Parts: sequence; C-alpha cells; structure tokens
Amino acid sequence: MSTARFFDPDGDLYGLPTFPFRMAPDGYATRRQLRASELRPGGQPVAAQLLWYSNRRRKPGSPPVLRVAYLYRVDRAKPVRPMTPAKRAALAKANAAQRVCPECRTDAGYRIPTSLGMCVPCATPAHQAA
Repeated sequence: MSTARFFDPDGDLYGLPTFPFRMAPDGYATRRQLRASELRPGGQPVAAQLLWYSNRRRKPGSPPVLRVAYLYRVDRAKPVRPMTPAKRAALAKANAAQRVCPECRTDAGYRIPTSLGMCVPCATPAHQAA
C-alpha cells in the first residue's frame, strides 16, 4: 500500500490538505509537537492532516489500520497558559487522591493501578489470606 495516495496538498480528495506520514511541510505541527514547543492551538481549526497505514493494534489477518494526525499552523499557535497556584493545588489534590488505597487507607506513594483497584500489597494473595 503506497503512501502516495495520501498526498493531497489542496484538500480536494479528503477535504483538508493531506500529507503522508513524516511528510508534513514546515509550519505545521501536531498538538504534541506544539506542546513540546510550549504552544497550544489556541482555538484555531485543524489546518491539515497526516494519514498513514499502521500495523499496530490490529488483529492478525486483518488489514492495516488507517491512522490520522491533525496538524495546526505554528504561526497561529498561542503560548501555553501559565500554571496558577490554584491550578497547581487542585492538581496536587487530585494526584494525592489517586495514591490513597481504598482498602487500607494509606498513601501508597504511587498511583493506584485501576486494574487492581487497591495498592499492590493489598492485592497480593498473601495479604488477603492473613
């Protein structure tokens, strides 16, 4: 499957300017790339997209999955809003709540895995038998 079919810089075929994976022109960036540059989209609409086929997360025997990444214009991006003391306090409180084990009510020192629903010592069979 050729990636050349995803080259549509005018947006005639896909409705948005479309480029193959790793072939976006300068001046465009994904949300993650903007964030790495301490920028945010700032309310601007999606300017272009990347399309590619991926073999990740597909079932054996099924066709590759079509993936998309939306691109924003870097020149229209705004700086990331600074962290306020109130935001920092709310974030610390939320993270602390995710560290408290609902079984033993102690701070585990790490985020409680949602797959266990409790800290690792409480989830081990040796602790439950006692």
